[in-house]
Amino acid sequence: MTRGGTKKNRDDGPERRCIVTGESQPKSGLIRFVVGPDNSVVPDVLGKLPGRGMYVAADRAALEVASKGQFSRSAKQSVTVPEGLAQEVERQLARRVVDLIALTRKAGLAVCGFEKVKGWLAGGERVRVLLQASDGSERGKTKLWTPEGARYFGCLTAQELGLAFGRQSVIHGALATGRLSDRVVEEAAKLKGLREIDGGQNASGKDK
Repeated sequence: MTRGGTKKNRDDGPERRCIVTGESQPKSGLIRFVVGPDNSVVPDVLGKLPGRGMYVAADRAALEVASKGQFSRSAKQSVTVPEGLAQEVERQLARRVVDLIALTRKAGLAVCGFEKVKGWLAGGERVRVLLQASDGSERGKTKLWTPEGARYFGCLTAQELGLAFGRQSVIHGALATGRLSDRVVEEAAKLKGLREIDGGQNASGKDK
């Protein structure tokens, strides 16, 4: 059972415990860290680095708490937390999301631009993700909608979305259903957690 008394979906994969909150959840929704050869904490966004993993909820406040002694307690040794660790994790996650969207685009499962995205939404395409730039026009963004069962993310900037779609900047994008899009959802959810601030806003100060 998970919080709220709901049953855990077996498809969520193995669970890990956050070293800050003490709560268990699918490790796909947590950020993994390991201790490097120089006893410094190293983010493992891809989950492939050797060593015993320490997992932290994808939340900036939780990461800041972990940096104030929780990493050492979890590792059972004195460790060094690099300055700007949260910013580095955010940078790596943003790059990961951009790369995954680019792969989805190359697979022919993504479109960008207001009219193309609107066409997908109106035409009944099986949209898995609606993407809109955090620094885009709020008026323009309200003219599109998130289909039932799809996910919305506004945690990337226009420049970051542009990198994903091979353009200078992109405000609107959409991904069709598929395994690649599911991976975008996982990683974008973690990035969203790091970029959110009080009031449900992202790092740029725009409403999500």
